[in-house]
Amino acid sequence: VGLYLSLTNLSWSHLTKECAPNIHQMTDLLYTEKDLVTSLKDYVQAEESKLEKIKKWADKLDSLSATATQDPEGFLGHPVNAFKLMKRLNTEWAELESLVLKDMTDVFISNLTIQRQYFPTNEDQTGAAKALLRLQDTYQLDTNTISTGNLPGEQMAKEQVDCFELGKIAYTEADYYHTELWMAQALKQLDEGEESAVDKVTVLDYLSYAIYQQGEMERALELTNRLLEIDPDHQRANSNVKYFEYQLKKQHQEESEKAMKGQEKREKRAPKTKRKRTNDPLPERNRYEQLCRGEGVKLTPRRQSRLFCRYFDNGRSPRYLLGPVKQEDEWDSPRIVRYHDIISESEIATVKELAKPRLRRATVHDPQTGELTTAQYRVSKSAWLTAYEHPVVAKINQRIEDITGLNMDTAEELQVANYGVGGQYEPHFDFGRKDEPDAFKELGTGNRIATWLFYMSNVTAGGATVFPDVGAAVWPIKGTAVFWYNLFASGEGDYSTRHAACPVLVGNKWVSNKWIHERGQEFRRPCGLTEVE
Repeated sequence: VGLYLSLTNLSWSHLTKECAPNIHQMTDLLYTEKDLVTSLKDYVQAEESKLEKIKKWADKLDSLSATATQDPEGFLGHPVNAFKLMKRLNTEWAELESLVLKDMTDVFISNLTIQRQYFPTNEDQTGAAKALLRLQDTYQLDTNTISTGNLPGEQMAKEQVDCFELGKIAYTEADYYHTELWMAQALKQLDEGEESAVDKVTVLDYLSYAIYQQGEMERALELTNRLLEIDPDHQRANSNVKYFEYQLKKQHQEESEKAMKGQEKREKRAPKTKRKRTNDPLPERNRYEQLCRGEGVKLTPRRQSRLFCRYFDNGRSPRYLLGPVKQEDEWDSPRIVRYHDIISESEIATVKELAKPRLRRATVHDPQTGELTTAQYRVSKSAWLTAYEHPVVAKINQRIEDITGLNMDTAEELQVANYGVGGQYEPHFDFGRKDEPDAFKELGTGNRIATWLFYMSNVTAGGATVFPDVGAAVWPIKGTAVFWYNLFASGEGDYSTRHAACPVLVGNKWVSNKWIHERGQEFRRPCGLTEVE
């Protein structure tokens, strides 16, 4: 570019056809040429610098891709890795394209253009960022822990998260609580001398506004003044300082007037309380998140004394008479049992291979319409497998019937779900409540009488199944399954079975669900005489 500008600005008007140039004129030309050479060197240096950046990028991605493709699920099970992948494909590859577009071959550009249709969108990148924020809240992780990737369990190819990017995404969602946390971490890193594409002025601008939105005007003023020390001409900051000073002055005057009138005693201000997240519609949020962290489990010695392990053949079932299954009591009320070594490695592999091409965003039953719809409180991908499409699926369905003694003819198809980074399903009931009479109307098989849940992977950190109302937590163990009844024998719903799938912190969680319905169970699980039987 520099070369082009120099050539176009060069004037030959002082040379005429009638006479040869003099020494002075030639001297000017020499200096002109010298300027051209300087521009040419700048151009070459810019090209070399560009190529060096591309080479460093390629080397970095080559190393990262080699590690990631050795165990894709393990790599993407780390939330920071998943977020950075989203960010690279959505943002950084586009920047690289701009850098190389002029000189790279058409093959690369056409290939990039073709592959872009598979790239994540801004919405995907925002979703990955929200997953990190969700993990931060649920597992009480500080910003430094997440930004450095130092999460529990074995780590793979850790990358530092972009604190400013997370803060900006929170800002666009009007989530000023998280905006403050991440902009403060971004500022801390800049103060410590870390290199960044963003400057302190920009970070302070976001941070001061987020703090102001949370009601701490004095600190917002302090940060804005710091911004002006760096950039005295910052128009918005100068305007904000005047506004903050006016509001604080007005506030102090009102306090003084009240004190003089005896309406209020002037006391030393109490320290600001720790700011909290915005209002949460989930009433049991704290209990749910405590259980996800392994805290607040109400497994008392007395309760534990009632839990046993046994070999189970379901009343001398022919298939399990000689080889009973291993049954373990996980909880007494509601009764939750776990079956060990109940699904083999090969069966798990087959189920996953059948499900992967069909994985879609998981849905929930809309209580108003009775139809399936996506929801923010369920973040996973799922697929449905029918018994007739593969012998393994039919075999698994038969196994569930033999062990539970319940009829699978009216059960829902086997649902396979994958919970990746931040994947969760907030507290919910599996059965339809009285205010949801049409929950499963389209199936014509009655309510969900019971739930069978296979764990098809271990999870490095997080991913428990928790029951907030009773303080129970069940942790994923590959090859096991848990089972509980959602309805009492009377047909009434057991509200203590309200449960949740905790966010996956590190790892990749695969499960498969079998929801068993009332129809066909009349003689297998006869009705009780009282409501809670």
